[in-house]
Amino acid sequence: MNQDRRGGRERGESEPHFSGLPTEGSHSEMAFGPSLADLKAVLVPNPESLLRSTVSPLKSHFYSQHTIELRADLAGAISREALQAFHRKNALRHLAIAARQFLILALATWGLIALTNPLIWIPLAFVQGFTVFNFTVLLHEVVHHTVFERRHPALERALGWLYAVPSGISASQFTRWHLDHHAELGSSEDDPKRHHLSPKVNARWYKLLYCSPALFPIYFRAARKENASYPIDLQRQIAVERRVSIVAHLTAVAVIWSVFGGAAALRAYVIPVFFIFPIAFMLNRLGQHYDIDPTDPTKWSTLMRGHWFWDFAFLNSNYHLEHHYFAGVPFYRLPALQRALAPFYARHGMRWQTYAGLLYGWLIENRAPHTDWSDTEPASVTLSQGPTSFTAPGPHPPR
Repeated sequence: MNQDRRGGRERGESEPHFSGLPTEGSHSEMAFGPSLADLKAVLVPNPESLLRSTVSPLKSHFYSQHTIELRADLAGAISREALQAFHRKNALRHLAIAARQFLILALATWGLIALTNPLIWIPLAFVQGFTVFNFTVLLHEVVHHTVFERRHPALERALGWLYAVPSGISASQFTRWHLDHHAELGSSEDDPKRHHLSPKVNARWYKLLYCSPALFPIYFRAARKENASYPIDLQRQIAVERRVSIVAHLTAVAVIWSVFGGAAALRAYVIPVFFIFPIAFMLNRLGQHYDIDPTDPTKWSTLMRGHWFWDFAFLNSNYHLEHHYFAGVPFYRLPALQRALAPFYARHGMRWQTYAGLLYGWLIENRAPHTDWSDTEPASVTLSQGPTSFTAPGPHPPR
């Protein structure tokens, strides 16, 4: 196994505990719901196979190859003592935030079922949709082992299931996909988020599809393409986990529909999940790697100005640049990390962005993803920073 795998390891992380559990028997004829053997196979960890299937030996380790100077620069930007404090994990704090999110989910669900005034239930639907999205943020913390001070594989795996099901995804697929994204950041070919999910048509109508129910076929098509490159045992595990999530969601909507009626199911499930969740997903994604300088690895993520509202709405996942710099820092310490890095940002002449500015650039100016939006006039641009590229209208990065 390549010991340099994962850019995250160079920041003090180690392998995740989700992927690659072997399963018994063939899944080619699996029924819609998982069998007892299927569930046993994915719930009981096998450390060796877990470790094996979180590695993508055929990829390029693009980020680590291009950030040697950046890592040295960051090492001098914050003292060792301060960095250790930022990396300190508080499991009770994480679990308290998670409990708050489940409470918000429960109260919003109750309100959406019981209240029919659109002036009340429409804002609640936004709360519900963003809360469902934020379970992927909690899962993200598990992936990076920022919940517990020491490793607790069984507890981490249980939390992974707990956070993945509300958002309807596979914890194993998210783990492999996301860690590949960290390792291959900057590559238009090996970064799965960029290669499979970023819009390849730089048109406003197409971008708006990502803010609609069309996001779901777009996302799962992207996941399926990347999934085909995974080991077969990991593919089987992902299939089981997705079936569990689908069954859970169908059960939830069926119960609401049968007990409270179709209108309640529309308010409490269909609108938040299929119409609000995509808005939260795409808005959050805009603040990750869309307005960047492809020529400078220091600026391969978007520097988002912190704000109390977005900190709460996105559980601090709006601090995406800081997260890529120090992926082992828990999400509740990222605002303080940004403040500590302010002199570093000033020294490198980095631009601050806001969600209002991103929406203006994305939809009004029709900027292309993964390009430098500071250019005053959009032009033809090659969206590339890696082995392959494609051309679309948008700003041309400075050379």
